[in-house]
Amino acid sequence: MNVVLEMELDHVDFAPSSMAAEIVQNVQTILTTPKYTVPLDRELGIDASMLDAPIAVAQARISSEIIAAIHQYEPRASVTKVAFKGDAAEGTISAVVSVKITE
Repeated sequence: MNVVLEMELDHVDFAPSSMAAEIVQNVQTILTTPKYTVPLDRELGIDASMLDAPIAVAQARISSEIIAAIHQYEPRASVTKVAFKGDAAEGTISAVVSVKITE
């Protein structure tokens, strides 16, 4: 199953209806959590230190962070694509992540 996700989490479902819904929610949580903000697991999430880097550099670093974080924290999903949307002239980008659910 392939799923396309954006870096936003609307709500948390404490009883997902399926394993796929649970995996998607876990990936969204990883994508929306800044690294070093979870008290008992400071490594969970995405490092946002590259926010002020040039767009091309930020995209490369964010892509790397996303792939590594999902690989580490949600092994039932694998990243198939990281794309970006936004306005480079304004200096705003948002990641759009495609994952394949492997279980």
